[in-house]
Amino acid sequence: MPKVNVREYKLDDFDKLLLIQKEAFPPPFPEDLWWNREQIEAHVTTFPEGAMLAEVDGEPAGSATSLIVNFTGEAHTWEEAADNGYIKGSHDPDGDTLYGIDVCVRPKFRGSGIAGALYEARKNLVMKLGLKRYIAGCRIPNYHEYAETMSVDKYVEKVREGEIKDLVLSFMLKQGLEPIQVIPGYLDDEESLDYAVIVEWKNPNL
Repeated sequence: MPKVNVREYKLDDFDKLLLIQKEAFPPPFPEDLWWNREQIEAHVTTFPEGAMLAEVDGEPAGSATSLIVNFTGEAHTWEEAADNGYIKGSHDPDGDTLYGIDVCVRPKFRGSGIAGALYEARKNLVMKLGLKRYIAGCRIPNYHEYAETMSVDKYVEKVREGEIKDLVLSFMLKQGLEPIQVIPGYLDDEESLDYAVIVEWKNPNL
């Protein structure tokens, strides 16, 4: 496995971040959903610790963005949680939870531990800041294959038990995150039928 370096990204890293986005989410993924320069500037000025870039030998390999919220368990959408990608309006410096709104890895680096390194960095940030948990809204892209035969809750249960493999949720489980809530209408996502699963990693030091 290559040595992965995770550091805070800066506005000067915009071209690297755009390269990651373009390769991770190629057409027909809409270009207007890639991070723009104004969003990156908002990330690095609002909560720089949550703006993470993973590099291998100086080459950009993946990125992740997070903010702090006061987690209440109320249903919400990605746009609400992420302030439409700008995080300024939803970041709460006095909150108790690190909320991940984005992870992407360039295809050439997938399977090389990049996403795992970013999640470890997030866990370390939770412990460093003394937060209660890390959470994210997890896509369930294989659910559309089972939707006619089982409810979304039953699907999540079977993925959790290892009876079904989901491209994203199964990975989250391997990272030590646990599903705690299913949210309908979280994101316009045909494969997940617009559902997302809130997954949680609790700070072991609290």
